[in-house]
Amino acid sequence: MPSEIDQIQLSFSPDAALVLQAILAVVVFGVALELRLSDFRQLLREPRLVLIGLSSQLVALPLLTLLLVGIAKPAPSIALGLMLTAACPGGNMSNVLTHWAGGRTSLSMAMTTISSLVAPASTPMIFGVLGSLHPVTRDAMRDVAVPYSELVGTIVLALVIPLFVGMMLAERRPALAARLRQPLKRFGLVVFFAFVVLAVAANHAIFWQALTGIFVLVLIHNALALATGFSVATLLRTGTAERRAITFETGIHNTALGLTLIFTYFQNLGGMALVVAWWGIWHLITGGLLARYWARRPGHSSG
Repeated sequence: MPSEIDQIQLSFSPDAALVLQAILAVVVFGVALELRLSDFRQLLREPRLVLIGLSSQLVALPLLTLLLVGIAKPAPSIALGLMLTAACPGGNMSNVLTHWAGGRTSLSMAMTTISSLVAPASTPMIFGVLGSLHPVTRDAMRDVAVPYSELVGTIVLALVIPLFVGMMLAERRPALAARLRQPLKRFGLVVFFAFVVLAVAANHAIFWQALTGIFVLVLIHNALALATGFSVATLLRTGTAERRAITFETGIHNTALGLTLIFTYFQNLGGMALVVAWWGIWHLITGGLLARYWARRPGHSSG
């Protein structure tokens, strides 16, 4: 029931929230070691592609999320979970999936990097605007008193600073970056996955009880996100490889950041965490299946 979902309280300590922020920073730093400024120089001559992708991700998807919430009328915490997911920047797995699918990997990496760098402004702004436009979520946001300034600080510390430091190290000390890249990536992903598993295990009764209520909504929302990227890129006549990159960038989100923000600031809205946690699992399933399908289709490049 909506009222029961909105009353969900997760077992998660403030110290654990700080650990989660540190883990996210390590993950982002490890991914940033693969980035080079030279990867983006070609795209400077094609800003239209980046603008199309960011418009799909930061404008079209949030507006369609608001429409979905208005039609489905889920519980406030579930609606806020969908809104926060739409407000989060692109996830790093989008780069991997784009490469597997034969999309334009450099475009995907540029979009992920840019959306991550603007996240301190875009994520709180999009989340705040969406939440304030819907009557039910507007009341819920007033109840929890969203700490926008603290949200910005957390995003900067957990996302932007590690991204900058990793990119600078890769540019100035490429040999060291190459040695650190794989160990850090494995460590960060394994530890983050283990952390999420432990958090779910601590709240397993609540998670499985509420899963049936959020499964269909997350499925529809993720399908909508992928379809948005594909449709926007198609309507604006991008190439096949670029269309695949934009599709994944719009459909794969940094749910690790979303969970970090929820466990830090929204523990009294456990429904949000259930949505974002399941989104983080489901988008890898759909993304992997789509990448496998596209990998078998001709006419693509991974540059």
